[in-house]
Amino acid sequence: QVEFAESGGGLVQAGGSLRLACTASKISFGVTRMGWYRQAPGKQREMVVTISRSRDANYAVFVRGRFNVSKVSGAHTVYLQMNNLEPSNTADYFCYVREESFQIDEYWGQGVQVTVSS
Repeated sequence: QVEFAESGGGLVQAGGSLRLACTASKISFGVTRMGWYRQAPGKQREMVVTISRSRDANYAVFVRGRFNVSKVSGAHTVYLQMNNLEPSNTADYFCYVREESFQIDEYWGQGVQVTVSS
């Protein structure tokens, strides 16, 4: 079972920035994508961004160029730099890992809370 070490959440005013970090361990098979999902109160979990081993990133439309994902080469570590945050970005953010071998397995971390005040 994949384990996650997530950090970087917190309270920030609108227009501010936060940087989330995640390291995944106990990886069994090849990781093809990592990234971040979020879940706002009363809403379903949704993808924020995923990034492949070749650094091909797929962002959600609502990111609108304000967020940037990066990963450490050769390590299962991914960062999410969030700039110009808005109250609508308030949510729990979950690190994501996709493993692929003879099947696809997806895992999410326990989440970090991000609160943006107006």
